[in-house]
Amino acid sequence: MIKIFSPDNSLEAQCLKDLLQSHGISCHLGGSYLSGAIGELPAAGLLALYVEDLDAGRAKQLIEDYLMASPVLEDLTQARED
Repeated sequence: MIKIFSPDNSLEAQCLKDLLQSHGISCHLGGSYLSGAIGELPAAGLLALYVEDLDAGRAKQLIEDYLMASPVLEDLTQARED
């Protein structure tokens, strides 16, 4: 397995893990249990997403697409008005 991304927090980590798995990419989230040691360990850089080497390119592209996406606020406003 190869490390492909270091999420900023556990919510982002789980969202990205779910995204990859929904595209058929097996993914391991490392460091998720280390958050209990914050104070003893640095608060940043504990989390990492790992995938199989063959899936790394596709996984990185999916994460990049996710990070570059912008929220669709117009649709939410329209739905509230209806």
